[in-house]
Amino acid sequence: MHRSLTPVLTFPLLAFAWLAMVIAPAARAADGAAITHSFLGVGKANKTVIVGEDGKVQWSVNYPASDGWVLPNGNVLLALYRMKGFPNGGVVEIDRATKKVVWSYQGQQRETSTVQPLPDGKFLVAELGPKPRALVINRKGEVLKETALQCQKKNAHMQTRMLRLLPNGNYIAPHLLDFAVKEYDPNSGKVVKTFATDDRGRTKRDWPFTAIRLKDGNTLIACTNGNRIIEVNGDGKIVWKVDNGDIGESLFADACGAQRLPNGNTVISSYHAKGKAVKLFEVTRDKKVVWRYNGMNAGFHHFQILTTNGKPVKENTWK
Repeated sequence: MHRSLTPVLTFPLLAFAWLAMVIAPAARAADGAAITHSFLGVGKANKTVIVGEDGKVQWSVNYPASDGWVLPNGNVLLALYRMKGFPNGGVVEIDRATKKVVWSYQGQQRETSTVQPLPDGKFLVAELGPKPRALVINRKGEVLKETALQCQKKNAHMQTRMLRLLPNGNYIAPHLLDFAVKEYDPNSGKVVKTFATDDRGRTKRDWPFTAIRLKDGNTLIACTNGNRIIEVNGDGKIVWKVDNGDIGESLFADACGAQRLPNGNTVISSYHAKGKAVKLFEVTRDKKVVWRYNGMNAGFHHFQILTTNGKPVKENTWK
């Protein structure tokens, strides 16, 4: 049964997410049907779950994770927080049917914050600590490539989050306390482009958490405690943004994860949401909320939208 939720992922558009309950029945898809999503969700409190379009948890494992994906083979790939057996975090691939670990990588520093599956069977990993770095590893857990990340070193936990490989072969890394998203040449380690997120001053804590390079060359950035999403052009100018003031209600509550859907809408996670508060919501380009999920008792660190109205999300699945 679990194979039915596996999206067909095309490089580099891979994604991790969880979605479900429709709380606003007025929201409609293009064909007039109410919008529903299934998703993968990860975090510390909820561990790792897959939620169906009916809002019910269909699959779960007791692994606290900061990033994750449902792979084309149906397995689940996770970047782990520190836990028993992984004192510095790490990476695991889990068989959905048996819930057994297929392969793993042990983090070598303070934390292992993110992982992304690459098209050649390898994986991009962000490792935090005295020497923050981007690693390419294989399924044997061998480090094949290492690129130093240029960010502050005083607070390892806040060094970087959703490190991703771009279509041009570069890496993009959001550096939270540096208030900057940086694009790296992975071979030289040189920063080739920087997008600042402190346009409102640093007291707003617009820490960049997720950075998504869009097809038109713009970059979508989730600004955690700043509780907003911004889209910047190649010069770093904000060309679109959305926050609580724009949507007319307080749904943003630590905007960590984000995903751009094929229809151009953006799904956002509210990591600090508790109880019955909305944990995930979808907004249109004109800033209308068209879907929301308030299940579970805690928010998600990140997520991957898997299906919409019964159909796999196959393209534009940036997250």
